[in-house]
Amino acid sequence: MNAKPVFPLPWGTRTFIMGIINVTPDSFSGDGILGGQNPVQAAVTQAGTFLEQGADILDIGGESTRPGSQPVDAKEELARVIPVIRAVRESFPSVIISIDTYRAAVAREALDAGADWVNDVWGFHADPALPALAAEYQVPVILMHNRLKPGSAELEARLGGRYVGVDYADLIGDICRELLESVALAHQAGIPDERIILDPGIGFGKTVAQNLELLDRMDEIKALGYPLLVGPSRKSFIGYTLDLPPDERIEGTAAAVTLCIDRGADIVRVHDVGVMSRVAKMSDAIVRREQTAIIE
Repeated sequence: MNAKPVFPLPWGTRTFIMGIINVTPDSFSGDGILGGQNPVQAAVTQAGTFLEQGADILDIGGESTRPGSQPVDAKEELARVIPVIRAVRESFPSVIISIDTYRAAVAREALDAGADWVNDVWGFHADPALPALAAEYQVPVILMHNRLKPGSAELEARLGGRYVGVDYADLIGDICRELLESVALAHQAGIPDERIILDPGIGFGKTVAQNLELLDRMDEIKALGYPLLVGPSRKSFIGYTLDLPPDERIEGTAAAVTLCIDRGADIVRVHDVGVMSRVAKMSDAIVRREQTAIIE
């Protein structure tokens, strides 16, 4: 049995792959596993496939964050994710499991069930109890930038939701400042820098044009000095750029992942683990030549 990787991971040596396990019925990408006969077994099967394809981390979430989605309460979120986390942990003892939640109550039970990291899409701004909980458990945290607002989503049947009318005085400057506000909340709770990962929140409260600019300037987010996670996979900015529905966005995702790696991403959060693992390996061979072993 392999030992679980020690945190922090060896940042800069290669790109790490986070596979998405959506324990929901309404994922924008169409890969939510609820609604089938046995969602727990479906999650374990998906986890096994992801690990065979090269995933380093499994991100398990029970609430859709697609534009226009409806929130679920903590009780429903717990009912969805805890059995899955327990089953995945039992089946794959050495894998890193991240719980995708902004609620302290959900995070506590998820960590007790076997999760290793907390991935908060609100960057510690939604539940004031979450920073102290993460500090208590001494776990790594992913702090994401998020400017979602009710009514800012525009829905289109074929392409899904996108955000419109989201104003920034200075796109990258505002994102950096607001990410550092999340970092300050972590510090106040006693979470050290070495357990903090930043996510600039591609697709969260940003228009198509803003997402494209953010991708191009990702190195400015990396310059904040923290490990960087990016999640462009199948996002609506790809769909609206290419005029394609979620299940036809793999090439657009590959282009975005490649660019993010070139700009300094340490982790890419993806649906198509097999393909994106190969994309990351090829990108690493180009941009991390000194660290990547190449067979001549």
